[in-house]
Amino acid sequence: MTDSSAALGRERAAVADACRRLGAEGLLIGTAGNVSVRVEELVAITATGAVLAELTADQVTVVDLDGQIVAGTLEPTSELDLHLGVYRRYGTGAVVHTHAPMATALSLVLDELPCIHYQLLGLGGTVRVAPYATFGTPELAGSVLAALEGRSAALMANHGALTHAPTLDKAVEHALLLEWACGVYRHAAALGPPRVLDEQQQLAVIEAAIARNYGTTHPVPAAQEEER
Repeated sequence: MTDSSAALGRERAAVADACRRLGAEGLLIGTAGNVSVRVEELVAITATGAVLAELTADQVTVVDLDGQIVAGTLEPTSELDLHLGVYRRYGTGAVVHTHAPMATALSLVLDELPCIHYQLLGLGGTVRVAPYATFGTPELAGSVLAALEGRSAALMANHGALTHAPTLDKAVEHALLLEWACGVYRHAAALGPPRVLDEQQQLAVIEAAIARNYGTTHPVPAAQEEER
């Protein structure tokens, strides 16, 4: 086995692992949704018709950036062009598309998910809702790509959600964060109009996160450690 084929084998297994995790988290049901990861000029992507919560590595197909199959025995997802479009336009490393319940519910009624919590800044802030179009069509791909401008996530009207990131793990985390935020919005809206963080508040969060290196662990300084 060559180094490149071994690497592709690992990525196919990683896509299957990601699908099973998303299924366990309730973001995937049945065959609805698709996941992919880019490996240089190739993309490992879920096969059409596969039960994603039970996915195995041999149900992940490898294509080139033109969509031609180079490994695997199953046809890729019908949303292949959408995934390839995200890679071409944004140079990202992985794409996750789900029919997650809360995200899909909000896609039925909102034009955008406002920035109600500072963690949404990790997705770029306000999450746009791409206009509805039939699945697997150039129209859908075009509307989602536009909604992703400057963002790591988009809702898809009457359909679901899509996230992307430099790594597969991060794209999965984005999908989980988006579903959490959609749930928070839905619960808050049942009580009254949710407050939204304004531009100044969002900027203050960004500055604080940079100053504190937010999201990473920090060892106790040696001087404080000696005092213990």
